[in-house]
Amino acid sequence: MSGIPYDRYPGFPVGLIPAPRGLTTPIGGGRGHRLDADTGIEAAPGTERVARWLRTTVGAATGYPLPPHRDDGNRILLRILPGLAGELGSPEAYRMSADGQVLAIDGASETGVFWGAQTLRQLLGPDAFRRAPVAVREEWEFPAVTLHDSPRFRWRGLMLDVARHFMPKDGVLRYLDLMAAHKLNVLHFHLTDDQGWRVEIKRYPKLTETGSWRARTKFGHRASPLWEEKPHGGFYTQDDIREIVAYAAERHIAVVPEIDVPGHSQAAIAAYPELGNTDVIDTTSLSVWDSWGISPNVLAPTDNTLRFYEGVFEELLGLFPSEFIHIGGDECLKDQWRRSPAARARIAELGLADEDELQAWFVGHFDTWLSARGRRLIGWDEILEGGLAAGAAVSSWRGYQGGIAAARAGHDVVMCPEQQVYLDHRQHEGPDEPVPIGYVRTLEDVYRFEPVPPELTPDEARHVLGTQANLWTEVMEDQARVDYQAFPRLAAFAEVAWSPLPAPAERDFADFERRMEAHYRLLDALGVGYRPPAGPLPWQRRPGVLGRPIEGPPPNR
Repeated sequence: MSGIPYDRYPGFPVGLIPAPRGLTTPIGGGRGHRLDADTGIEAAPGTERVARWLRTTVGAATGYPLPPHRDDGNRILLRILPGLAGELGSPEAYRMSADGQVLAIDGASETGVFWGAQTLRQLLGPDAFRRAPVAVREEWEFPAVTLHDSPRFRWRGLMLDVARHFMPKDGVLRYLDLMAAHKLNVLHFHLTDDQGWRVEIKRYPKLTETGSWRARTKFGHRASPLWEEKPHGGFYTQDDIREIVAYAAERHIAVVPEIDVPGHSQAAIAAYPELGNTDVIDTTSLSVWDSWGISPNVLAPTDNTLRFYEGVFEELLGLFPSEFIHIGGDECLKDQWRRSPAARARIAELGLADEDELQAWFVGHFDTWLSARGRRLIGWDEILEGGLAAGAAVSSWRGYQGGIAAARAGHDVVMCPEQQVYLDHRQHEGPDEPVPIGYVRTLEDVYRFEPVPPELTPDEARHVLGTQANLWTEVMEDQARVDYQAFPRLAAFAEVAWSPLPAPAERDFADFERRMEAHYRLLDALGVGYRPPAGPLPWQRRPGVLGRPIEGPPPNR
């Protein structure tokens, strides 16, 4: 066999994103494969769900029935070969080969087979991402090649904030499909914040009766004078959550829920005022927050609060089977605790030094509670302050330093530094960028993002579970705005998370741009309202809506 770069082979119809590890061709050539109306699917044990997914997607787009196939005819063969995990270094590895009548997708697991099926769909071209045939096409030809692939990281995530602006269930399911198409495998589901509570908790119905909607919404950055003077809200029933989790599981995506404590909790306090610091303010006067920023209204460090949130998490564990449960822990303003006799008494009772250690105690309580139930706590890097809870993992968002400190202390880390992969940040310095927030982060900037800091030793770097792009939706009022901020940069991020790329300065961005030419057509077929390379379309602009741009390059630390 001879090895060549996968996308230089002349028989390949499109470039792939994310790029696979490699491709080999038989010396002297060989016969490729023809996909046509007679093609069936031979699904070996354990691959039946992938076969069903292929019929639902590729079958619908091509008009081919892709029936079950058991003889030696023209077929797609799906198999699980566990040995590929050792050969390619991951249980998510796959190998795809085309030779004569058989197009074989072998995976180290069902997950690997599924990622191979996603690659097959990309190789069919953009029309394979439509929901019905758009042209009569008798067959697709595949070259005689073997493509082998596996991911760099086990955590390839997208954080979706549905608390600031609610995304209806169908929109979440759509984003799960978009994630799967890019081989992303963790949805960090930000369900609660000051501006809304989005998940039904049966024992506490006011969380959604009161906490899921606000009377009006700031339009633009919090300094903007503009308001949308109408109620905004929504929530997912527990059956909605079950559907989302099951839909994600069929696409080999884990859904990690976030319930933010002890800060970012005004919506919960508005619903149940006894959760707040009642000895400092009149919590009965609070409503769900209608602006952006960091609310000073945080949870009281009382036994009542702990029992309440244990009840919340108990119901949550019944809905989300994920290994990790995210508890937020970020941006907890401690002014109310400093003024609260009850909080000061709790600090003295526990023998703590200050309010930072009080927050560490709060986080540690839920780390112990979750660990006793077979789950792992993960939180934003502020949970490092006052001492990191044993067994906790960290989402490093304020740069790399929190992740470096956590990894050196033996804690697992997901790298998601704000300055690099917060996709709510603007994509261009031009005046037409809608509601410009933060530093300029171009497609190339995201492509050159490196999740593993060079300061880490190889042993420390093994604690980097992976990386995540975050979509905070304060200035994304609808799906079109989310699409614009996410794409095309999420495609670049997906390649960073999956592919074994060289050092940032050595990455071939020109080649990535060339592959994006086909990928834009794929996004068009999926109906994604991405930012065009030439700039926003007229209806994507938001003239006169105040943002908060930050000039200059972002700090890389």
